[in-house]
Amino acid sequence: MRVFIVAFLIVLLTVTAALAEKKPITIVHANWSSSVASATLVKVVLQERLGRKCVLVETDAENMWKMVAEGKADVMLSAWLPDTQKKYYKEYGVKIDDLGPNLEGTKIGLVVPKITAGRFTAGTGIRNRPYIDTESIPELKKQADKYKHRIIGIDSGSGLMHKTKEAIRKYDLTDSFRLISGSEVSMVAELSHAIRHQRWVVVTCWRPHWVFARWNLHFLDDPENVFGKSGYISTMARKGLKDDEPDVYKVLDKFSWTPEEMGQLMLWIQEDEGLFPYEKALRWMRAHPEDVNSWLQ
Repeated sequence: MRVFIVAFLIVLLTVTAALAEKKPITIVHANWSSSVASATLVKVVLQERLGRKCVLVETDAENMWKMVAEGKADVMLSAWLPDTQKKYYKEYGVKIDDLGPNLEGTKIGLVVPKITAGRFTAGTGIRNRPYIDTESIPELKKQADKYKHRIIGIDSGSGLMHKTKEAIRKYDLTDSFRLISGSEVSMVAELSHAIRHQRWVVVTCWRPHWVFARWNLHFLDDPENVFGKSGYISTMARKGLKDDEPDVYKVLDKFSWTPEEMGQLMLWIQEDEGLFPYEKALRWMRAHPEDVNSWLQ
């Protein structure tokens, strides 16, 4: 009996030591609300339900792809395809395991507020018109003065910014508009300020995003289809992860949600100005047990 107990303790210590030495799963993401939401949710599921420690690494769009391709990160969940990050897929795709879409129904483009000046309806009951009446990208050229010749963008390395530069050339806006690079935070701040003071603004934006739940916004028509049709977001894992971490790989392979589900988590995170994403993702996980269980089966 004593021999059995000693043997059991040795095995237990060995297994414990092995688990303690396991490297955490590295999830790389961009500083976009959608990217933060998906990366944090997967971290919560892997840690709370699978017992695997994870670390999040924030970087820019291209470096997400590069880190996974070079094995410096285990996974990214923010591959916007087939158009937005096509350039990166061509460069790094063969060095990465493509696990397929985790969300379908994305859209990118140029967006303006569709908000009325003053009350939504006049005293006659007739709806007031939005204070911005631009419907399409080609119309921007004649209204450049009203927009102060600016298109408000995000980080310069994003696929959306590359597409916006292409749109500026395609629609002959080069002499009329400057593309202002910044971040998602600065873009939303400009949008919010303009709406509050009813000033004209055009921004680069994408859906799903919590701003569409907060304000009535309009994607400008894109007759040349520069920004592409509706797309999807895919999960990309490093080569070898399937053999090294089969249980983790299985969850990543099954992870998928809808734009509405992602929008809910993004809105919850935004309510606290992004200070408690882990707690919000934990709340989401507890509110959607069937989704989470399906990823773990």
